[in-house]
Amino acid sequence: MSALATATVIPTVMQAIDYAEPGGPEVLVAVEMPVPVPAQGEVLVRVEAAGVNRPDVIQRQGFYPPPPGAPHVPGLEIAGTVVAVGPDTDDAMIGQPVCALVAGGGYAEYCVARADHCLTVPSGISMAEAAALPETLFTVWHNLFQRGYARDGETVLVHGGTSGIGSMAIMLGKLFDLKVIVTCGSDDKCAAALKIGAAHAINYKTHDFVEEVKTLTGGKGVEIVLDMVGGSYLPRNMACLADDGRNVTIAVQGGMKAEISVLEIMRRRLTLTGSTLRPRSNSFKALLADEISREVWPLVATGELSPIIHSRYPLRDAAKAHAQMESGDLVGKIVLEIG
Repeated sequence: MSALATATVIPTVMQAIDYAEPGGPEVLVAVEMPVPVPAQGEVLVRVEAAGVNRPDVIQRQGFYPPPPGAPHVPGLEIAGTVVAVGPDTDDAMIGQPVCALVAGGGYAEYCVARADHCLTVPSGISMAEAAALPETLFTVWHNLFQRGYARDGETVLVHGGTSGIGSMAIMLGKLFDLKVIVTCGSDDKCAAALKIGAAHAINYKTHDFVEEVKTLTGGKGVEIVLDMVGGSYLPRNMACLADDGRNVTIAVQGGMKAEISVLEIMRRRLTLTGSTLRPRSNSFKALLADEISREVWPLVATGELSPIIHSRYPLRDAAKAHAQMESGDLVGKIVLEIG
């Protein structure tokens, strides 16, 4: 196709959730804005569900601006039906149910996605479930398996064990023969993590996770730490690592600076790495989507991998969804349902 191809008559305006100034959840309000037009290599999705993620909250607070060219409207993962494709883009995608990782704009009735960042929603999977997968799945797969080089039989320590990221790490770990130890902030959350499939869960408010990890591993330590805290956790993570261990940082909720021993890194051959997914190139995300479609998506199709959804809100209640995420009172994902 050389020009925009559509399946149905598409409205010119849509409802979305946006904010004028950074602030608390209450700054998220319903607005009317033009329906985006897909460019070459892009598709237009009529959104049925959108995942809510911690980066959305940080963006709303003013600390994580969208990358250049990305929509101001929050929302990094969507599920819905392709209703149009951009120029020179395969129009066979029109009518397909897809979920996608997007750079922004998910909290809306329509959203543009890169065609090569989309995954076909298998039959038997609801749109809410599909929308709860891309951000955490892409993040955990890349950081645990590509950056952390996770291998069969290894032990992983995951902080935030009942978060969307944490629950996905537990489930992927089980499916790919990893032993997953998690930290959580309450006994109830520890119990929930064990129910999801964690091998062990440590209440970090009542126990020293460094000492607990040493005990659980017979003094050896874990091969990988998947860390969402940063700050003062980094030297403690290093103390949890076995020789040749890898620490992968994906968020800095506990601070952006840490004091560590460089000699310890050298002596024990430790690897400290990390990443943020949103600003990565389209080509990188396309390669990641392709690998996930081959290695993981068949497990979604069979139901072996299914997201933990804690709550669902209509789009208009996005502020309530953000308030719940900020409270920390959840196990798994929050999803906005549209229409």
